[in-house]
Amino acid sequence: MIKLDETLLMLKELTDAKGIPGNEREVREVMKKYISPFADEITYDGLGSLIAKKVGEGTGPKIMLSGHLDEVGFMVTNIDDKGFIRFQTVGGWWSQVMLAQRVTVVTSKGESITGVIGSKPPHILPLEVRKKPLDVKDMFIDIGATSKEEATSWGVRPGDMIVPYFEFTLMKNEKFLLAKAWDNRIGCAVVIDVLKNLQKEKHPNIVYGVGAVQEEVGRRGAKTAAYQIEPDIGFALDVGTAGDTPGITEKESLSKLGDGPQIIIYDATLVSHKGLREFVTSVADELNIPYQFESIPGGGTDAGSIHLVKSGVPSMAITISTRYLHSNASIIHRDDYENTVKLLTELVKRLDRKTVNKIKFE
Repeated sequence: MIKLDETLLMLKELTDAKGIPGNEREVREVMKKYISPFADEITYDGLGSLIAKKVGEGTGPKIMLSGHLDEVGFMVTNIDDKGFIRFQTVGGWWSQVMLAQRVTVVTSKGESITGVIGSKPPHILPLEVRKKPLDVKDMFIDIGATSKEEATSWGVRPGDMIVPYFEFTLMKNEKFLLAKAWDNRIGCAVVIDVLKNLQKEKHPNIVYGVGAVQEEVGRRGAKTAAYQIEPDIGFALDVGTAGDTPGITEKESLSKLGDGPQIIIYDATLVSHKGLREFVTSVADELNIPYQFESIPGGGTDAGSIHLVKSGVPSMAITISTRYLHSNASIIHRDDYENTVKLLTELVKRLDRKTVNKIKFE
């Protein structure tokens, strides 16, 4: 059995934790456990986002680093007379990756019940129906209950959270890390390790490490947290599409696992701030930190909310290439994680008032 080091143990605890939008408490407690030793103060916004404040130069600019706590999942909407659960997606799902997947229903009592996503078997479907992707509304979750009354007696109620089930796994090549919820526990981990790196460092600013809620349903927590912080500069730490698997063309994605953090130049919610982007790439070039340019025309990150707060905040997203996003299990590369932490640490150390003003106004 492979022994996990300190970093991998943290990543395992973060990804194993259960937390869909609006139900992030368990994940928030894990992040709080790991980030508290490196923060001067822990506060929360009104929606439940965690805000860890680390003061360097108390009169310096405010730098917001945001990873989001929530993962895509499901919610109980109804229990039928036979005890099968009807559900809705919470966050974006592609129906073809859902069938026959194991899930965990978290009851109102806090208990975890194992289930599996089911549907009619293909053997009884007409040929033309078999060829089409199954609609989510035709799926259900089987928890082994024999009636609605039995399921209810176990504590299952409409509104209960349902999360994909998958345990953190090191692959044969131990640089490849397989888990659920990299989107976006890896961003939360980056925030934790940046504050850890700054623990004994002088930095010319006030850093706010944020675990934002409800990103997957509209980047909501990042907006409320940014209103509370009023940052001068904002970074969203998230995941991005890897383009190194069969079938993906260079027009769709150029990114490869292991080739460094992704610098997002454009997505559906943000055109990255030119001055901030040039600052980030200049620091990476100076320190020989590898990076990749990427655009995500079909998605967005918390930077899309941060940059619109009050009078506007220069913002950008720095992401980690990830295979099989929004499914039960995804893969990242450890080198990309470590290079992202290194880059963000060095950016924070250089973001003094003069540099921030240059980014903003020149």
